[in-house]
Amino acid sequence: MTPDFPAWTSAFATHPRRLRATTGPCLHQFEALFGPWIARWRLASQEQGPHSRNRLWNLRLVFWSFLWQVAQAGASCREAIRQAQSLCRLQGRPVPPDTTSPYCQARARIPLDSLEEIHRALVTEAEAVVAPSQLWCGHRVRVVDGTTVTLPDTPTNQRAFPQQSVQKPGCGFPILRLVAFFSLASGLMVAWATGHWHQHELTLLQRLWEELRPGEVLLGDRGFCGWGLLAQCVRRGVHAVLRVRGSLRSDFRRGRRLGADQRLVSWAKPRVRPETVSAKEWALLPEVLTLRVVRCRLAIRGFRTREVRLVTTLLDAAKYPPSALGALYRRRWEMELSLRHLKTTLQMEALSCKRPAAVERELWMHLLVHNLVRRLMLEAARRHRVDLSRISFAGALAAARRTGEALLQSRNARQRRELMEALWRVLAEDEVPERPGRREPRAVKRRPKPYPRLMRSRHQFRETPHQNRYYLHSRFGRKYRRNSKR
Repeated sequence: MTPDFPAWTSAFATHPRRLRATTGPCLHQFEALFGPWIARWRLASQEQGPHSRNRLWNLRLVFWSFLWQVAQAGASCREAIRQAQSLCRLQGRPVPPDTTSPYCQARARIPLDSLEEIHRALVTEAEAVVAPSQLWCGHRVRVVDGTTVTLPDTPTNQRAFPQQSVQKPGCGFPILRLVAFFSLASGLMVAWATGHWHQHELTLLQRLWEELRPGEVLLGDRGFCGWGLLAQCVRRGVHAVLRVRGSLRSDFRRGRRLGADQRLVSWAKPRVRPETVSAKEWALLPEVLTLRVVRCRLAIRGFRTREVRLVTTLLDAAKYPPSALGALYRRRWEMELSLRHLKTTLQMEALSCKRPAAVERELWMHLLVHNLVRRLMLEAARRHRVDLSRISFAGALAAARRTGEALLQSRNARQRRELMEALWRVLAEDEVPERPGRREPRAVKRRPKPYPRLMRSRHQFRETPHQNRYYLHSRFGRKYRRNSKR
C-alpha cells in the first residue's frame, strides 16, 4: 500500500480500518436501538494505546456487550460473552474466546474520555429537544441528591473506598458515595461526583459547580441547606430552592413580612468556615445574604396537610409564589425514584468489579444505561404528548431489550422505523397510574434466614458443625434449637 511513500504507509493503513469500524453494519442489538444517540465514530479504534488494534474484543463490541450486561440487571460476564459470540456467529464475524479474562481486560481498558464524550453528547441532545413549556417558570431545574453503593471486599477497593470505621476488618464492604445532578425536564443524570464514605456530600458537590449554568435552579433537601452553599449559588448566578434545616432559620418572627407565608430575611456569614468550602472560596463569599423563607402547605387528597419550609434566592414573590415553590419541591421525589431505579431496577446497589478503575467504568455504564432508557422515555413523551413522569422506567427497559433484538433482525430501514414507532407508542400508552403522595416505607416483608452474623473475618470464621448451634445468638434461637436448654 502506497509504495512511493513508505513513511506514510502506517498512517494510510490506519484510516481504512477506522472507516470500516465506523461505517460497518450494526454489531449489537443495543447498537441498533441506541445508535442514533451514540455516534459510531466515538467507538472507533483509538489512534494509540488500548483498543488501538483491531482485536476480537474491539472497542465497539466490548462497549455494547458491557452495556447489554448492565441492562440485564445481574447478568454475568459469561452471559455477556455468550451473547457476543452468538451475534458474531450470526453475522459471520470472528468469534471472541470463551474465557472471561480477555473480556474483563477489554472492559477495564475502555477509555473514560470516550464515555464522558458519549454522556455529554447525550445530555446536550436531550436538553435541546425539551420544550420550553416543560421548564419550571422558564428555568432549568437540577435536583441534587446523594447515595451510597457497596463494592466487593478486596484490598484495592478497601484502600480507595474504606468501609465504616465501626466495623471489624473483613466484616464490612467498601462504600462508594455518589452525589448527582438530575434534570427535572429531561429525566437524565446530568453530572455526578464520587468519593468514599468519609467524605461529606457537600464536599463532593464542590466538584460539580462547573456543571451549573447561570439562571438554573438547584433543588435539594435539608441535607444541602447551608449558608456556604447558598452563598456560592448567589455568587455564581445560580438560583437555589432548599428545605430549611433548623428551627432558628425557619422562625417566621424574623425578617420582613412579605405575606402570610413568606419572609425576607438576612443571614450573616458564619464566623467558622465549614470544611466543605475551601478558604479561597470562602473569602470570595459576601458577608450577608438576603433570602426568602417560604412556608408551603402541601395538600394532597386523602392525606393530612403537610407544611414544608423552604429557603430560596428567588426574591420575586409575585413571579415565584409559595404555591409554585411547594409544587416544585414535591417534584424532588423524582430524583429519589431515579436513584431507586439505578440501585434496584439496574442493581447498582452492589457493584461487582474488584478494582477501583474497573468500578469507575462499571458506574459509568450503569448511569449511561439509565440515561439511554430515559432518552427513550423522553422521545415517547415528546412524540405522543404525555407526561414524562407517567412513563414507567422498568417497562421502558424491558421494551428496549426486546425491541433491540427485533431491530437487529429487521431487513430494511422501513421495518426499523416501524419498530421504533411501535416502541414509542407502547411506552406512551403504558402509563403508570397517577398516585399523588404515595409512600413506600423502607421496610421488608420477607424475613431473613436466622443464620449467625459474620462478626469476624471470613478466613477466621468457623462454621458451627451442629445445626442447632446455628441459632445460638439468634432471636429465633429458642424456636429453632432442638434442645432449648442448651
